[in-house]
Amino acid sequence: MKNNKNLIYSNNHNKFFDKIILKKRLEIVKIIQSQIKQFNIKDVLDIGTTSDFENQSSNIIIKNLKNLKNYKSISDQKIISTFFKKKLKKSITNNFTKKELKNFSSDLVISNATIEHVGGIKEQKKMLTNMIKLTKKIFIISTPNRYYPIDFHTKLPLIHWLPKSIHRIILKLIGLNFYSKENNLNLLCEADFNYIIDQKNINYKFKYIKLFKLKSNLILIGKKI
Repeated sequence: MKNNKNLIYSNNHNKFFDKIILKKRLEIVKIIQSQIKQFNIKDVLDIGTTSDFENQSSNIIIKNLKNLKNYKSISDQKIISTFFKKKLKKSITNNFTKKELKNFSSDLVISNATIEHVGGIKEQKKMLTNMIKLTKKIFIISTPNRYYPIDFHTKLPLIHWLPKSIHRIILKLIGLNFYSKENNLNLLCEADFNYIIDQKNINYKFKYIKLFKLKSNLILIGKKI
């Protein structure tokens, strides 16, 4: 049977949510631009680039960052786009060789809507550690806020506030087997980020995207000291 993560929704339903996601991601672009304007950014690394071009919101952030050049990508998907000068097919939770770190280290390292899909806290911490290793100046991670009333992956309200084990059982019972697995969806809140950040060589802060006056997306901004 094919992956059924979206089978319970109509195409129109999914397009509606994609329009909202697109709008929010363009707001994220504005925040990134405001945070990096004081830096001389010579290269940009995108973590978790998707090969999906069906949804208008896919890869929209990296493609809308202005006045930058030398774009690179690290993704566990095969990226054939010529937009990126350097591409590495590898999971961000794996170990990196000295050569890979040298070739892909960049002034700006960004990741959007990826950290919630790499696994549990251990894998998320590994992703963050690797991003810091790859960062020369500043890194930015954006992800949906677990405590927003609607989860934009499942398009369901409130049940993602339940203990994660119960949330996953419910998702499996209603046919969303893909999202019921921790490896595919593990939402974070601000407290989770504070827990997994144990680096001594960075300063970090949070910015937020709001939808209906509530924090829908968290944006972690870290700078090398």
